[in-house]
Amino acid sequence: MSTLAALSTFYPDAKDIFDPLSRHKQVIRLIAKMPTIAAGAHRHSVGMPFVYPDNNLDFCSNFLSMMWKVAEPHYQPDPVLVRALDVLFILHADHEQNCSTTAMRVVGSAHADPYSCAAAATSALYGPRHGGANEAVIRMLTAIGSVDNVEAYIREVKAGNVRLQGFGHRVYKSYDPRATIIKRVAYEVFEVTGRNALLDIALKLEEVALADDYFVSRKLYPNVDFYSGLIYQAMGFSTEMFPVLFAIPRTAGWLAHWGEMLDQDSRIARPRQIYTGSEVRNRTLH
Repeated sequence: MSTLAALSTFYPDAKDIFDPLSRHKQVIRLIAKMPTIAAGAHRHSVGMPFVYPDNNLDFCSNFLSMMWKVAEPHYQPDPVLVRALDVLFILHADHEQNCSTTAMRVVGSAHADPYSCAAAATSALYGPRHGGANEAVIRMLTAIGSVDNVEAYIREVKAGNVRLQGFGHRVYKSYDPRATIIKRVAYEVFEVTGRNALLDIALKLEEVALADDYFVSRKLYPNVDFYSGLIYQAMGFSTEMFPVLFAIPRTAGWLAHWGEMLDQDSRIARPRQIYTGSEVRNRTLH
């Protein structure tokens, strides 16, 4: 968040938001720099030196190189993992006016530069109810611990004692179409990395939940977060990195909304409120 906001001081021309050439340049810069910033944040967190971008690699291969390169002269990621990351990035690039996209548009409506807007959007994504959903799935599956414990966990969910993470969506009232694709990609990744031990728990959880009218009647189906975390974990990403991985592709969606809003000459965001507090109260003067 801080690094994104700081970029606006590196590129003062970013404030020329109505200059088409300048705006296009900032869009390219932001999409290009997000994986570099993300990988740099990871490397710094684990005490490893930064890896510079490699212009000979495509977008996803370059990101994996900046994440995992150690001493090899030229990092060559597995093409299956590159393709899997590409699919995940495509599926996460945009998804209507969610919380972070709304933040991007609201700050953008004040005509702030795109780096400041993106920092605001990233702040929204940082919230565990938005960008931390797939991390919550991993924690849930780890807590369940075994396929044998799935049915007991489902009973706890129905009793209201715990939450079923990775199920249900504000928009989709049936099986999230993105989850169908990601589930298939998961098997392709596990062919390379080895099977994630949590996959069997996830599959059993999905099977039991979808056979129970409690969840079906409430339209609680697996969403995009249910399997994506398993893939990221199998690829070596820590759970703390999951929201960052979300931010990399979502930058493209944020910028698309930001540009659309400016082209439409939208008013500054100013929602109204209805007062629902106390009525007129008598005051006693002393």
